[in-house]
Amino acid sequence: MSEIQVRVNGRSEQVGDATLAALLARHDIGLDTRGVAVALNGAVLPRDRWMLTALHADDRIEIVQARQGG
Repeated sequence: MSEIQVRVNGRSEQVGDATLAALLARHDIGLDTRGVAVALNGAVLPRDRWMLTALHADDRIEIVQARQGG
């Protein structure tokens, strides 16, 4: 599989992952990880679409994780 370049939280990243879920797993985020929201090219994706969403060159992925504290 050839790698593509995407932007994850504003940083360029080379990935060979076929789906958004595979990319998230590389970032230690599983499908059952609570408090996570993901946007692809500006659109928030429901968790049930993570496994089905293919990545393409130049996609912009924003990963937001809720954290405790203040």
